[in-house]
Amino acid sequence: EINHAGAGGIWAELVSNRGFEAGGPHTPSNIEPWSIIGDDSSIFVGTDRTSCFRRNKVALRMEVLCDNCPAVGVGIYNPGFWGMNIEDGKTYNLVMHAKSPEMIEMTVSLTSSDGLRVLASAAIRVPGGSNWIKLDQKLVAQGTDRTSRLQITAKTKGVVWLDQVSLMPSDTYKGHGFRTELISMLLDLKPRFLRFPGGCFVEGSWLRNAFRWRDSIGPWEERPGHYGDVWNYWTDDGLGYYEFLQLSEDLGAAPVWVFNNGISHHDEVDTTAIAPFVKDILDSLEFARGSAESTWGSVRAAMGHPEPFPVKYVAIGNEDCGKENYRGNYLKFYNAIREAYPDIQMISNCDGSSGPLDHPADLYDFHVRYLLPDLFAFLVV
Repeated sequence: EINHAGAGGIWAELVSNRGFEAGGPHTPSNIEPWSIIGDDSSIFVGTDRTSCFRRNKVALRMEVLCDNCPAVGVGIYNPGFWGMNIEDGKTYNLVMHAKSPEMIEMTVSLTSSDGLRVLASAAIRVPGGSNWIKLDQKLVAQGTDRTSRLQITAKTKGVVWLDQVSLMPSDTYKGHGFRTELISMLLDLKPRFLRFPGGCFVEGSWLRNAFRWRDSIGPWEERPGHYGDVWNYWTDDGLGYYEFLQLSEDLGAAPVWVFNNGISHHDEVDTTAIAPFVKDILDSLEFARGSAESTWGSVRAAMGHPEPFPVKYVAIGNEDCGKENYRGNYLKFYNAIREAYPDIQMISNCDGSSGPLDHPADLYDFHVRYLLPDLFAFLVV
């Protein structure tokens, strides 16, 4: 995950901040890029912590105030990631969760960026009551617009809560959630391995914002998401550990699981306290490789993949060579993984080309950076 290559890129989710949980370095949550259709006299929008999802408590509360609402209704819209690419004739699957004390009728639609041109539209009804309900709606586009938006509007006075609003094209690759046209390009490359979920994305600028594989598995509505403080944007982690494993399988590429070794850009876990991190990674390997009857393998099986994924390569950290606790932490991970999974090849962050490493490693992955002229000079030497 970097430069929205995952969220907003290869991952086909069109809604940005689908759970209204997005945050930043100083804001715990916000609804950006959602915006209001209407004015202060016709609609009031806020958030509270009344969602039905245990790990995603923030929900959006939308109160329609007008007795004589505009013909197009009032509500909210989401432009996705720089506009939604909606294509003529394609079907888009909308899923959202809602509740309302009284029955309320709403319209969901795909429109041009200014809301004036409607590409697809459907009426939905939220029955009155105290329980959340899941709504599924297919939208078939009657036109193409590469900067579209999703609108949710109402024309009658009332209150409705919304959460976990997702819009996906129906033709994702093998139904696995990836954009078909981008997967086709990757298949043409015939990759031999897939290194995931990223580099600095794994570490975080601070450990509190590092990638957590446990938070990225299970039902997408329950994934809390996290703020990637290195690249400064929120990810809902719909593209999670399981999906990366599935992508490796779909590409016929060997999965290379890059995990956090207790080190971020600005803080580290002392080797004396690294044991919980080691246990966490052993659990991640059981999730990938364990039988469907094992504790974590059963979670994978419940997600739709009873057969294990062939994870045979792991990278212990990302670009952490030389950090104070790197060697000590590395050895803790190395020894534990070697004992539990002797066939797994472990990859060091350090440069093994200039001399022997001071720690055991099957492979090394040392990153260097050059400005373009220097790179060409380096390559011709």
